[in-house]
Amino acid sequence: MGELRFLSKIEQVAAHLRAELAGGRWEGAMAGRLELAAELGINAKTVEEALRLLEKEGVLVPQGAGRRRLIAAAKEPVSTALKIRILLYERIDQGLPYQIDLLHRLREEGHAVTIAEKSLHELGMSVKQVAAFVKTHEADAWVVHGGSREILEWFAKWRTPTFAEFGRWAGLPLAALAVRKNPAMTAALRRLHELGHRRIVLLVREERRKPYPATFEQAFLDGLKELGITTGPYNLPDWGDDIEGFHRCLDSLFLHTPPTALILSEAHLFIAAEQHLARRGIVSPRDVSLVCGDPDIAFSWCQPAVSHIRWDSRPIVSRVVRWAGRVSRGVEDRRQRYVKAEFVEGGTIGPVAGRRLG
Repeated sequence: MGELRFLSKIEQVAAHLRAELAGGRWEGAMAGRLELAAELGINAKTVEEALRLLEKEGVLVPQGAGRRRLIAAAKEPVSTALKIRILLYERIDQGLPYQIDLLHRLREEGHAVTIAEKSLHELGMSVKQVAAFVKTHEADAWVVHGGSREILEWFAKWRTPTFAEFGRWAGLPLAALAVRKNPAMTAALRRLHELGHRRIVLLVREERRKPYPATFEQAFLDGLKELGITTGPYNLPDWGDDIEGFHRCLDSLFLHTPPTALILSEAHLFIAAEQHLARRGIVSPRDVSLVCGDPDIAFSWCQPAVSHIRWDSRPIVSRVVRWAGRVSRGVEDRRQRYVKAEFVEGGTIGPVAGRRLG
């Protein structure tokens, strides 16, 4: 056995930064020493020495005093084009702008990408049906959009690399990305509360409610409690998961104690609800305030402007493309990321009917 050697503090920091660089945390330019020192909780001088060590190794390229070091282009294994299948939440999602962009970007990288001929909903959101479908469709990698907890647990055990795009993946050993909507939800609830709303309802798909509320839905319930509003099935109703059930739920909600504010998790649910209510003479914001939990290109044409939660889809597309590139080079990548979101107030919310502000 050779002599045991302990790394110095500088070498330990350099090893940590080297691993982060290999994982693709930074691209182009390296973070500065002060930023890294604050993050690691160590002296900036130690960080500077570690960065100089990486310079000597050729990992970083100095640019002179006061300028950030560049990250040297690493010699990577030869990429191999992948056969990628995208398993959508439901068929309508193939028309989402970022899904179209993702298809183009992956194909530009040389991958053979196809949308699976059946969606999760067409497979009944059944683990058994999804497993049988996947096993009979050859692929080097899968991108699963909006998977339930049970379905993503199955993919986490499957031998083929899988990227969970949205869905209930928290804690699973999968590469994944989702939008962190909780702060935006809190902002929306506080604004509705300021406008006098107490009967606030969130309508989401079944796999977001069962077997227990997902993160966004739980943030909604917690937000109501923090505002002093008692929560129950009324606030997060169970309506099955089909078109008829959705419209029956709306009729039921507005039968006796109608909500003064309605939050719809997806754009097509928002549009369907707005149309359904308008046929009954219920319009926003006069009779009910409406908020959508997602952005949609159609909102830019709406008057009044739609109140919604907005997020940038470009990091999602870029992340999946980078993941596919690493998988094609035989590099394991199970990193999980979130994209920030914000609440955008539009003209579809207002004071509760009969309440004056100020």
